[in-house]
Amino acid sequence: MQQIESIDALEAHYGKPIERALWKEIPYLNPHYQAFIEKSTFVILATHGENGLDCSPRGDPAGFVRVVNEHCIQLPDRRGNNRLDSLRNIIHNPKVGLIFLVPNVGETIRVSGTAQILVDQALCDSFAMQGKAASSVISIQVEKAYFQCQKAIARSGLWQAEHYIDRSELPTAGEMAKVFADRQNIEFSAEEYDKNYPDHMQKTMY
Repeated sequence: MQQIESIDALEAHYGKPIERALWKEIPYLNPHYQAFIEKSTFVILATHGENGLDCSPRGDPAGFVRVVNEHCIQLPDRRGNNRLDSLRNIIHNPKVGLIFLVPNVGETIRVSGTAQILVDQALCDSFAMQGKAASSVISIQVEKAYFQCQKAIARSGLWQAEHYIDRSELPTAGEMAKVFADRQNIEFSAEEYDKNYPDHMQKTMY
């Protein structure tokens, strides 16, 4: 099969970029980009470390990502499973990328920059939810910010109820977990897991 293996071949195949796609990228957060981030309830954090690439979902009520200034944003790291994939990667390679989503909005904001992991107690306390401080705070020095048009969200129908599926069409969390438990010869009940998980999630959200 024909394959593209060079930048020259890539550019010849696709042609020149649309001009406004170039000038929408800026090395800081202007007031519009800041407002978008402050309304975002969900962000995908991409990192790259010695074990490869990782993308991690992060979510909280709007405002959970703090715009410190036009060159810096901070987001809390909440309690989880302690795999710490993103944090391990940041220690190995502090370059990160983020995509911010706002419910029922087609556009997204892409941000890339350099991250550090802060554990100052006063700072972690300032990100507290339900009385629980953040485990740490990821502080990102913004290097590039880009306003992405809504084509991808529109194509996916992400915010359109008619595109939603019934959860029963997919394996349950317990069923997916049991596959790996079985591989480890660990006794595991998918039914009990699914039955208890809603209560467990509420108790361990923060």
